[in-house]
This record gives sequence, structure tokens and C-alpha cells, in this order.
Amino acid sequence: MKIDWAALGSVFGVSLAVTVGLVALFTLGTAGLSRRERALAQGGGGGVALTGACVCFAACAAAVAYGIFLIVVKS
Repeated sequence: MKIDWAALGSVFGVSLAVTVGLVALFTLGTAGLSRRERALAQGGGGGVALTGACVCFAACAAAVAYGIFLIVVKS
């Protein structure tokens, strides 16, 4: 049995990058919601923060849906 170490390293690198990217997106979404709450408490609107948070959460959901698509349909 021969292990293709280059392919294994490539899969590990892509998995690590996507995981860090998704965590960063989710963190930005959570920070956006927090900024909106602070803006509302101070009497501001907070619309831009809410829009940014929604975009981040939508990107996270799209990435998860694409991963499920790859597992279910492409396998």
C-alpha cells in the first residue's frame, strides 16, 4: 500500500484554510450583531452592522450547503 503524501497534505491544507475561513466569517457575523446591539443601546441605527452580519452568516450557510452538496451528490 502506497500513500500519496502530496495529496494528503493538499487535502489537509485546504481543509484547514476553509475551516479557519468559516470560523472567521462566523466571528465577524457575531461581532456585527454585537455592534448593532451597542448602536441600538446608544440610540443609533446599526443597519450597516446588521447587513454585514447577515452577509457573513449567509456566506457560512452557503459554504455548509456546498459541502453537503459535495458529499451527497458528488459521491
